[in-house]
Amino acid sequence: MSTRTTRTAADVNVGDTLPELVIDITATTIVGGALATRDFTPAHHDRAYAQSQGLSDVIMNTMTTNGFVSRFVTDWTGPDTIIKGLSIKLGAPNYPGDTMKMTGTVAAKNDDGTITIDVVGANSWGDHVSGTVTVTLPAGT
Repeated sequence: MSTRTTRTAADVNVGDTLPELVIDITATTIVGGALATRDFTPAHHDRAYAQSQGLSDVIMNTMTTNGFVSRFVTDWTGPDTIIKGLSIKLGAPNYPGDTMKMTGTVAAKNDDGTITIDVVGANSWGDHVSGTVTVTLPAGT
C-alpha cells in the first residue's frame, strides 16, 4: 500500500501486524530531534555531560521517540489518519550507533473507525519504547 493512500477501517482487522520499521540511531538523529523539539537538556546533545551522568553517550529524548512512534503508525495507516491518543512507556535508552526496530499489532477496532495499535521499539539493550497508539480511519466500505 502506498503511503499516499490512507487505509480505511474496513481494511484493518484485529491481529494485523505492521511492517517492521528499522531506524538507525545516530548522534545527528538524537541531537537534531532534541533541537527540533526545543529540548536543551545536556544529556541529549553533550556527550561529556551525558557521560558525567553515568550514560555512555547522548540519549534520545521523549519527544523524538513520540515522533518515531507516530511515524511508524502513520506510515502504515496513511496521511489522512487522525491520531487520537498516544501512550508510551520508555525503557532502554537509544544511543548513537544502535538500531531501533519498530513493530506493531492492531489490538482493537471499534465501529466508529477507531483502532488501537500496540507498538514496541527495541534496540540492542531491550525495549526502548512500548505503548499504544489510537487512530481514527475513514470508514470505507
